[in-house]
Amino acid sequence: MAYIGFVEEQGALYCELCYEKFFAPECGRCQRKILGEVINALKQTWHVSCFVCVACGKPIRNNVFHLEDGEPYCETDYYALFGTICRGCEFPIEAGDMFLEALGYTWHDTCFVCSVCCESLEGQTFFSKKDKPLCKKHAHSVNF
Repeated sequence: MAYIGFVEEQGALYCELCYEKFFAPECGRCQRKILGEVINALKQTWHVSCFVCVACGKPIRNNVFHLEDGEPYCETDYYALFGTICRGCEFPIEAGDMFLEALGYTWHDTCFVCSVCCESLEGQTFFSKKDKPLCKKHAHSVNF
């Protein structure tokens, strides 16, 4: 067996053919047996090359991914297709984040601040110039 290769499974040695026949998991995408590197995700086992983002087709490997209608998307494509970006910090607004809508945009609650003094405008009277939020103090004193 040293010359043909072997796999240890449950304390016993098996040649690669027997291991594949009796123990190797089946890929969730192509249904072929998996020998080598394996990805475990979505309660299934995958070849690395089979667990891919449905938008760009690149392998997800061990990177963060998101599901939409049961399909995996890499983080970049998920936010590009389905996400909402905060106007203030330009980071995604994720599930559970506190946010608000103002001036035709979506903002994290902590990002909706005066463009001059950075005071929070949440729940406050505010003004805007060129889509920039301003507090009462700076509304008439600033030119953009």
